[in-house]
Amino acid sequence: MNSRTPGARVPVRGRVLRPGGRLSVRFDPRSLLVCAALTAVALLAALALLGSGDYPLSVADVARTLMGDGSPADEAIVNELRLPRGLAALLVGAALGLAGAVFQSIARNPLGSPDVVGFGQGSATGALCVIVVLHGDSTAVAAGAVAGGLLTGVLVYALAWRRGVHGYRLVLVGIGTAAVLTAGNGYLLTEAEFSDAQRAVMWLTGSLDGRSWDEVGPLAVACAVLLPVVAAYGRRLSTMELGDDAAHALGVPVERTRLVLMAAATLLTAAATAAAGPIGFVALSAPQLARRLTRSPGPQLAPAACMGAALLIGADWASQHLFGADRLPVGAVTGVLGGVYLVWLLVTERRAGRV
Repeated sequence: MNSRTPGARVPVRGRVLRPGGRLSVRFDPRSLLVCAALTAVALLAALALLGSGDYPLSVADVARTLMGDGSPADEAIVNELRLPRGLAALLVGAALGLAGAVFQSIARNPLGSPDVVGFGQGSATGALCVIVVLHGDSTAVAAGAVAGGLLTGVLVYALAWRRGVHGYRLVLVGIGTAAVLTAGNGYLLTEAEFSDAQRAVMWLTGSLDGRSWDEVGPLAVACAVLLPVVAAYGRRLSTMELGDDAAHALGVPVERTRLVLMAAATLLTAAATAAAGPIGFVALSAPQLARRLTRSPGPQLAPAACMGAALLIGADWASQHLFGADRLPVGAVTGVLGGVYLVWLLVTERRAGRV
C-alpha cells in the first residue's frame, strides 16, 4: 500500500507569504481552519471531561476553577484529579498524531506508523522488563518504556539501512521487528508472577486512569522540546516527498533530515507510551484523517497533531460515558475504533487500485 510514488509531482496549495529577506512561509487557509476546528473540539471535550464524574461541575464552574476562582473542593477535584488526566490525553494524542505523520511521510506509506513498525512494541518490551524482571515502580516503568522505544528505533533504522533508508524497507523491517517483540512480550508475561502479570496487562492495555502531574510533567517537557524540532524540519520533509533524488537536487540533506525526524518521532512515541501505555491506532489514523480534511498534500504535521489530540480526548470521553459502570481503558476504545478505521482504509485503497 503506497499513497505516493517517489518522484511524483506533488501539487502545492495555499499562498506563500514573504515577510522579508529570504524568509517565506506557505499559508493554507483550509489547513488553518481544520486546525482551529479540531483544537476547539478537543478543548470542549476536555472541559466536558473536567466537569463530569461523581462530583459533577458545570462548564462555568470548571472555567472559574481553572482561572483560580473556584472553591477549595472544586480546585482539589479539577486541578489535582481531573486536569492531569485531560492534559495527558491531549498531549499523548498530539504526540502520537505528529509521530505518525512523520513516519508515514518518511515511509511514503499510510501503514508506516509507530505502532505498526514496532516502536510501540519496543516501549512495551522495555516496560515489561522493568515490571517482570526488575519489579520497578511507575517511574522506572516509564524510563524502561522510553529506553525500549529508543533501542527499537535504533535497531529498525540499522536493519533498514542500505545506502539510505527506503520507505518499503523501513515498513517491512518494522513489521518484522514488531512481530518478534510481540512474541517476546508474550513470553515475559508467561514468566511473570501473578501480581506482576496483572500489573503488566493493565499497563499494556493503555489507560489514562490515575494519571497525575508526575506523568504529565515529563511528557509536556518532551513535547515542548521535540515539537519545535519537527516543525523546523517540516519543510524539508515536504520536499522529501518528491523523492530522494529531487530533494537532493533541491539542496536537502536527505539522510540527516530523515535521521533527525525519526529520532524526534521515536522520542515522542516513547514519551507518550511511557505516560499512558501503548495506545493503538491514533498514530495510524490521525495523519490520514487530517490529510482528508485538509485535502492538501504533504505531511500535514499540525493538523495531524490536532487530530490526534481530538481523537484521544474523544476516546477517553467515550471510555468514561458509553459503558456505564464498566468503564473501559482508553486503549481498548482506540483499538475498536482503529479496527473499523483499518477496514475502511483497506476498502478505500482497494477501490482506488492501490492494493
